[in-house]
Amino acid sequence: MRFMVCLKPVPEPGTVKVDPKTHTLRRESATLILNPADRYALEAAVELKEKVGAEVTAVMMGPPNAIPLLKEAYACGADNIYLLSDRAFAGSDTLATSYVLSLAVQKLGPFDLIFCGKVSIDGETAQVGPELAAWLNWPSVIWVKDIRPAQNGFEVVRLTDEGEEELEVRPPALFTIEPEINDPRPPSIKRLLEMLTREVPTLTAEDLDADPSHLGLEGSPTRVLDVFTPTYEEKKEILEGPAEEVVEKLVSILKERGLI
Repeated sequence: MRFMVCLKPVPEPGTVKVDPKTHTLRRESATLILNPADRYALEAAVELKEKVGAEVTAVMMGPPNAIPLLKEAYACGADNIYLLSDRAFAGSDTLATSYVLSLAVQKLGPFDLIFCGKVSIDGETAQVGPELAAWLNWPSVIWVKDIRPAQNGFEVVRLTDEGEEELEVRPPALFTIEPEINDPRPPSIKRLLEMLTREVPTLTAEDLDADPSHLGLEGSPTRVLDVFTPTYEEKKEILEGPAEEVVEKLVSILKERGLI
């Protein structure tokens, strides 16, 4: 069997810069880390690989400075790693991103299962996984907390608003993974050393035979209208007097502000 894991480089908190014209993150200038939720997706794929004898391919869409994160993914158990990188991808929203990932599936596949993190810390949309499944016309199962091999595929436990749901899933399928599914393993030093002399394959828009109308800002139906840095103003009011009067004043103020 063959599994694919979608990974995302995200800016380390505190290093984010925003392009004032396009209102998009300037990822090339930020310190990048692997999206925390994607670590659970990678570990889920590697653990399942070890049970059924599969091959895991990790794919990341991002700038060239994201390559060390892919090497880390290899050190955590991925068998193959690919970077999807092209200036034409800049400014892509979730739909354009999922389109590029769908082309990678077609280019590098076939795959039986695709694993995605539940959500990214820089967008919090949780849209890329289901949108990727839609491009591929695959079923998607979100909020997965357990995966077990079964006779006709896999038994999956997913979270719902009401509790849990057990499903039997036959490949091909896409899963978005809940953090409670596992404890991601640390990178293997041996495998990190292997990557010191290895090049990471990079696929461009041309390599993927991508339609330019589906890429970047042009191919993104959603727009960020404004981005700003929040400001906080401190205000204080000192209440003086006997304890009973201070308590009454405090309760009155809290009620006025709708806090109680």
